Amino acid sequence: MPTDFKLPALGENITSGDIVSILVSEGDDIQANQGVLEIETGKAVVEVPAPSAGKVAKVYVKKGQTVKVGEPLISLEGKAGAVEDKKAQKPKDAAPTQAAAPAKAEPAARPQPAKPPAKPQAAATRPEPARMAEPAARGPAAGSNGGAGRHAPVEEEADEPEQQRLAAPAGPSTRRLARELGVDINHIRGTGPGGRITREDVVASVRNTTSQMPSGGKSSHIGNLPDGVEGRDNWGRTQRAPLTRIRKTIAANMVHSATTIPHVTNFDDADITELERLRKGGMAEYADSGVKLTMMPFVMKAVAQSLRVHPLLNSSLDPQTEEIIYKAYINLGVAVDTDRGLVVPVVRNVDQLRIPEIAQALADVTEKARTAKFTAEDQQGGTFTISNMGTIGGTYSTPIINPPQVAIILVGRSRKLPVAIDDKVEVRLMMPLSISYDHRLVDGAAAARFLNEVKNYLQVPGRLLLAQ
Repeated sequence: MPTDFKLPALGENITSGDIVSILVSEGDDIQANQGVLEIETGKAVVEVPAPSAGKVAKVYVKKGQTVKVGEPLISLEGKAGAVEDKKAQKPKDAAPTQAAAPAKAEPAARPQPAKPPAKPQAAATRPEPARMAEPAARGPAAGSNGGAGRHAPVEEEADEPEQQRLAAPAGPSTRRLARELGVDINHIRGTGPGGRITREDVVASVRNTTSQMPSGGKSSHIGNLPDGVEGRDNWGRTQRAPLTRIRKTIAANMVHSATTIPHVTNFDDADITELERLRKGGMAEYADSGVKLTMMPFVMKAVAQSLRVHPLLNSSLDPQTEEIIYKAYINLGVAVDTDRGLVVPVVRNVDQLRIPEIAQALADVTEKARTAKFTAEDQQGGTFTISNMGTIGGTYSTPIINPPQVAIILVGRSRKLPVAIDDKVEVRLMMPLSISYDHRLVDGAAAARFLNEVKNYLQVPGRLLLAQ
């Protein structure tokens, strides 16, 4: 007799989810713990596995449907009723009820979030580089807007080696034309001998792009619009697309943050010239270790060490009891821009990790976020958020705080600026920093002292590398 498999509890305070994709069809033979569908809950997309083996008799849901906890997802026949239970084996002829199957299946059906490590784990799984004095980094990279949900992705900065940037075969005049027209020559397909990019290829690329742009007073068509319902308003064609659950969650969080927290933002620059020199000089040293360092692990370490000295920035406010809750742990949220929207996975106990370990942990959570392999718990427990729009461009911004945290720091794109040092003007690499803070708890002076602490760590790499 077919048995219904119902949506199990997926986490605290999660009562429903939206079906992202269905991984099985009616008539399929599936194994126990095989994924049957992907469901989106708030900011997490999780795969729901079957509680037991059997044949799919019926699929009750469809893509895009909202399903509540306890509602049936699929019907299984054959071995579906015999949910595997290692602790209590039932006779083969025992016919479990519909209520019993989901209840016993819940441990298998519920996605298991990774527990936050009490101690650093990266060192246990990967050998440390031989020398820690000069670790490498790759330009300011990683992150997007923390709680805000409106900035850049965590990924490599466009600070690639010269030979990699010049990989596309093209002559100097063709490259110059591409720069003048604002075209990325590495994205152009060459039609010349051996795939060489010609001036005509560059011009054709520009015309291709501009041909899709609306021209004044003429009928225009913009391609690549999201799926939706076509319509018209008084000025032309429109297309309506529903908000995804992730976007609804982001919108609600932003409204709550902006309307309940008095935001103030300070701006400053950190001189990272020496840190960049160490980065370039030590890249080869870390190549064999499998650890890929960007500038973000250094920023994370600097922020974590500064939070130790300024615990108010690592606290939260309980408005009901009118108390400040100081956190004895430092878990940093780093925003990641994904296809489904912005998420903020948390790297835990950052102050206890060394920079290579932070780099590995950051790479792990970023990969999980972009491949939708993270859970709701992966985004919980953060005490401070770091955002970065440097990978896209821009200098300063006013990031929105991720409640219940009291501050968020945003990293802009580093650029060379003339700086007066000892009555001399030198060209230095400067990293823009913007910190928004909850003015109910944090005064401007406290925020400035914290930001100065972060700057000092970045400007004196030796101090940062020796931090424990």
